[in-house]
Amino acid sequence: MKVKVVRPSRWDHPGAFPTFEKGTPVIMSTYEDEGFLGWYSCDIEGFKTYVPKVFISNGELLRSYNPTELIQCEGDILEVLEIVNAWLLVANDRKVTGWIPAETVISIT
Repeated sequence: MKVKVVRPSRWDHPGAFPTFEKGTPVIMSTYEDEGFLGWYSCDIEGFKTYVPKVFISNGELLRSYNPTELIQCEGDILEVLEIVNAWLLVANDRKVTGWIPAETVISIT
């Protein structure tokens, strides 16, 4: 599915994160993001980020995960790779991937 950015977001965590492999230990706080239910504040190998609860079991990642938030501009066309609790994992035309809030885009296909 393709989407068009109608409202760029401002990130609390600028910059790219590494990809954390399946089985990586996660320290999950009890803080659930009020605006995005199902996403929890976590520490992964010293990186503070948010992780969907469905990606964690017994204090470990159930799958590889990269929490990088994609920087986008109004009008950008993005390919949706995955949808998780009101966030989209997307790729831009340069094949750079990252997460964006679903509320910032409209579907075009």
